[in-house]
Amino acid sequence: MREDLVGHLLGAIEPSESKAIEMALADPLSGPALRQDLDRLQLALEPLAGDRDVLPAPAGLAGRTMRFIVEQEAAAKASASRPLPMPRGLSADDAPPRGRGARAWLDRAIMAASALAACVLVAPLLLDSISQARARRAERNLLKTSGALQGYADAHRVFPSPPDSGPLSRAGLYAPTLVSEQRLVADDGTLICPDTPLSRSGTFRVPTLEELNAAVGTPQFEEMVRTMGGDYGYTLGHRDASGTLQPNRDRRRAHHPLMADAPNDGGERSSNHPDGIHHVLFEDGHVKRLAPGDLHGDDHLFKNHDGNVAAGIDEEDAVIGDSEDQP
Repeated sequence: MREDLVGHLLGAIEPSESKAIEMALADPLSGPALRQDLDRLQLALEPLAGDRDVLPAPAGLAGRTMRFIVEQEAAAKASASRPLPMPRGLSADDAPPRGRGARAWLDRAIMAASALAACVLVAPLLLDSISQARARRAERNLLKTSGALQGYADAHRVFPSPPDSGPLSRAGLYAPTLVSEQRLVADDGTLICPDTPLSRSGTFRVPTLEELNAAVGTPQFEEMVRTMGGDYGYTLGHRDASGTLQPNRDRRRAHHPLMADAPNDGGERSSNHPDGIHHVLFEDGHVKRLAPGDLHGDDHLFKNHDGNVAAGIDEEDAVIGDSEDQP
């Protein structure tokens, strides 16, 4: 189990293996020790964050490297066939390498140049692999949450829905609702993305509805509602013609977003992934990756048809709100 923890953090193992780790983390006997190991590994992987942007190889690098090798080999052959002039003040013992020594020097130069070229060319591929692993983990998180949401909808005939008004009328209320019904584990990492501030804190935990209600009016409440939805946003629903917020009904629409990477402060995109990719979970349970240019289309993902961060103005007006956003 422990040998799969790095792959679990990077999203590089099979869903069945990740599920087994999540079950072990939730186990009261094995969970605490395994969680400590997971936290240590997470801290050890933090230095990768500074190198997560993929850098393109300089144009013409391979050609310049090969020319350098050919030129150095030609120079070594020439130096081996003729004496080299001695600078003033140097003895014969200080002469540059010739013959076999020159060849050895050339071999080392070729190896160094080849290693440098390999690092420049392979490093972006490695970083891209890490980025893809993170994206797959984000997709699995949304699919796992989708299963919990669908189970809730099967039992209640609606998806988790915030109240029409009041301090608990927040998009992120879906998470404490699922945790309180034991459909999600409060601190198993399902609602956070790799290398985000919440994941690096190592302390993220979804409160229960009881804890949330008890905190209303205290300084801790605003922090709770700000983070309780994790790194994902949730639908703000829509209001009918009378202005009443409607429950989030399960219509199994393949075009209607239910969750997505939460918006950043600008409200135009998410900061969860360095390449700008967004993951969107739709009502019918499928997850789609969208590039930043394809995010909004005819319907802004994070604003209603009036251009506000609020509930939709009709049932086809989909709006994904951050945890603390109110409908």
